Amino acid sequence: MTGTMTSSTGSPAVTRSAPRLRVTTRARSPRHRRRSVLLTLLTGLVLLYSLIPLVWLLISATKTQEGLSRSFGLWFDGDFALWDNIRETFTYDDGVFTRWLLNTLMYVVLGAGGATFLAVLGGYALAKFAFPGRRAVFAVVIGAVAVPGTALAVPTFLMFSNMGLTNTPWAVIIPSLISPFGLYLMWVFAQEAIPVELLEAARIDGAGELRTFFQVSLPLLAPGIVTVSLFTMVATWNNYFLPLIMIKDPDWYPLTLGLNSWNAQAATAGGQPVFHLVITGSLITVVPLIAAFLLLQRYWQSGLAAGSVKE
Repeated sequence: MTGTMTSSTGSPAVTRSAPRLRVTTRARSPRHRRRSVLLTLLTGLVLLYSLIPLVWLLISATKTQEGLSRSFGLWFDGDFALWDNIRETFTYDDGVFTRWLLNTLMYVVLGAGGATFLAVLGGYALAKFAFPGRRAVFAVVIGAVAVPGTALAVPTFLMFSNMGLTNTPWAVIIPSLISPFGLYLMWVFAQEAIPVELLEAARIDGAGELRTFFQVSLPLLAPGIVTVSLFTMVATWNNYFLPLIMIKDPDWYPLTLGLNSWNAQAATAGGQPVFHLVITGSLITVVPLIAAFLLLQRYWQSGLAAGSVKE
């Protein structure tokens, strides 16, 4: 509001009120609204694409062998046989499914656990120590990430065959110890998560390199460790091609090979189809992975976001 008043000289003076903030609301354009609706529809399609196989797996696990063929795939049958299928899965063929499950856990603990440990050590060393050939190591790691695992399967098999390690658990565990992507991820994470000043302060206080790593650096690397362990665990848990060419003894099968042998049983002469057990076993196989992601979600999300913002 603008007003006038007379000054001491008789001339009118103009006074102005305090300026006001002008709040403008910008309406969304029709193009922006259309883009948001399109993005929502695409997200919904991706969600359906991801959930429908899980829904089918859960519903099919409640059916008997006969119910799988007489009912619609995405709806329940008259007989709810989930608990009977689970019990039969663990008791069928002298309980071999339990052996396969224990084998898979062994491969995950030793293979994925060892891969995570080596990735943490290597990533920390590459991020915080300067040494000759560091750039060459970086190039080798990036190149190893780009090479698919199937391309190395035949050379790996020939090497382990010459050493006499095929058809043993070591033929699966030892190759699983190498994770170029995990090493690269820990390298990038350690560069951002551990301040150089903190390491220098620990060394000035007289802490050795091992004590500095385990007491100072390792707690800061926890989100990255969880992220790498999840990636390596899923890769080892779902590994199929490597055990397929390395292991012939069914007693050392992981779950992936064991369920595939049950699935192929119907195609053999006189073989009994047990598709309901294959589906139920697949559901049991998926549950630990889902539980691990849900329990460790906050850790691996923060690990993936590390280094994305530069201060």
